Amino acid sequence: MNSTAKRLTKKQRALEILARLKLLYPDATCSLNYSTPIQLLVATILSAQCTDERVNMVTPALFARFPDAATMAAADLTELETLVRSTGFYRNKAKNIQAACQKIVREFGGEIPPQMELLIQLPGVARKTANVVLAHAFGINAGVTVDTHVKRLTQRLGLTKHTDPVNIEKDLMRLLPQQDWENWSIRLIYHGRAVCKARKPHCDTCQFVDLCPSREY
Repeated sequence: MNSTAKRLTKKQRALEILARLKLLYPDATCSLNYSTPIQLLVATILSAQCTDERVNMVTPALFARFPDAATMAAADLTELETLVRSTGFYRNKAKNIQAACQKIVREFGGEIPPQMELLIQLPGVARKTANVVLAHAFGINAGVTVDTHVKRLTQRLGLTKHTDPVNIEKDLMRLLPQQDWENWSIRLIYHGRAVCKARKPHCDTCQFVDLCPSREY
C-alpha cells in the first residue's frame, strides 16, 4: 500500500473515495427505467444476473401489459415468463414477481410497503433489492446496496475482508454517512463499469490508484 493510503484510516479512505466518486459521477442515478415503486421492484428483481440495459429492453412491454401489482398478481404465468425470458432465469423470476405481487395485493393493498422488514418478506426480495426500492422509490437509505460491482470494488479498495454481501454491507454502513449509502453504491457501480472492470481493471487511469492496495501496475 502506498504512502497516501497508509497514513489514512480505513474510514478516511472511504470518505475520500466517496468525495472523488461524487466529483467523477455527479449525475449518477439508478439506471433502471420505471414509473412506480412496484415497477422498480419488478425491474430490480429482473436485474439479478442480467444487465440493466437488457432489463430496460424488456420492461416497456411488460409494464404495458401488467402495469401494477394487481395485474401482475393475476397474470397468466406462462405469458409473464415469455415477457421476461431474455433476462435469464426467467421461470424463477416470473414466479417470484407474481408471488410478491400477490402478497402485496393481499397484505398491503396493492402498494409497496416502505419498510425493510416488510420488503424482505416478499418472494425474491433480499436486502439488495429492498435497498434499491427504498432509496429510489421512497428516498429512504436503509442500507448499502451490494451488487457484484460494489462487492468487487469494495474488496479491491481494501474496505472489507468479507465476501458475503450482508457483512460487506455492514462494513460499509460503519464507514459511510447514512445519507450517502445509496449514492455510494450507484457511483461505485458506474466506476466498476467504466474503469475498475472485473477482467481487466484500468489501474493506469483510475482516480483511486493512490488509495487502492490492489492496484495492478
